[in-house]
Amino acid sequence: MDDVKVGAVLRAVRLRRGWRQSDVAAAASVSRTFVSLIERGNLDQAALRSVRQVCGAIGIRVFLDVRWRGADLAKLVDERHATLALSISRRLTADGWEVTAERTYSIFGERGSVDIVAWHPRCRAFLIVEIKSEIVDTQDLFAAFDRKRRLAARIAREMGHDPQVYGAIIALPEETAARRWVVRFGSMLEHGYPARGLAIRSWIKEPSRDLRGVWFLSISNRGAGKRQRGGARRVRPPRTASDKRENSLRGEPIQGREPPTSHSSTRVAISQEPPETVS
Repeated sequence: MDDVKVGAVLRAVRLRRGWRQSDVAAAASVSRTFVSLIERGNLDQAALRSVRQVCGAIGIRVFLDVRWRGADLAKLVDERHATLALSISRRLTADGWEVTAERTYSIFGERGSVDIVAWHPRCRAFLIVEIKSEIVDTQDLFAAFDRKRRLAARIAREMGHDPQVYGAIIALPEETAARRWVVRFGSMLEHGYPARGLAIRSWIKEPSRDLRGVWFLSISNRGAGKRQRGGARRVRPPRTASDKRENSLRGEPIQGREPPTSHSSTRVAISQEPPETVS
């Protein structure tokens, strides 16, 4: 998010509408000084929620832009998205669904694509799944998916299906950030997408009625976090020259070598094997 640009846009829109800073402050329930702070681009001293509140009062939507190593970020997000899609497709296929990924549509001038559509021939159930590995804009998510739900019957007919049961699922990664998002928008989700894990899994096996819900699925990172066999291991710091001298004086091993033995320090190894008998 460009702090200076946010301030410049806020000021330009305010002047275009003929508002004073005090008018914006009153509409957003903040002080005039705070509005002035944002217009000067000093967002470091302001909470993101308050900035969105001020901008929203005058009709401006603020987006947080996240960047990391250029194209690597898009690749990372796409990889997480693909992992979720593959996991969902396998589960649906195992329960008798016919799965289609990235189904595009163009209906009454509305164009877009659905991450996953699935058809259950025996139960005549049609399912659409919206996968969100990262949640950027909540309003856009609800608006876009509600539109796809509304067009689900038409999409199904175009695919040659005549559903009796419909399902709509928002798939999220099993992560703390996604869980917090569900808690934050709990009332909205409970009204529009009330079903959760167990209810969704049961419905997938036997879709007998319409369902809308939020489904959490784990994203496994293969090769990361593998545990070594034999439990935890202690990591010792590298030995210095002084440590080696002290160890040699105490008779301790140096870098894996056994300490020198003498007659007074010789240990007798006791074997647990039975002695051989002489016939």
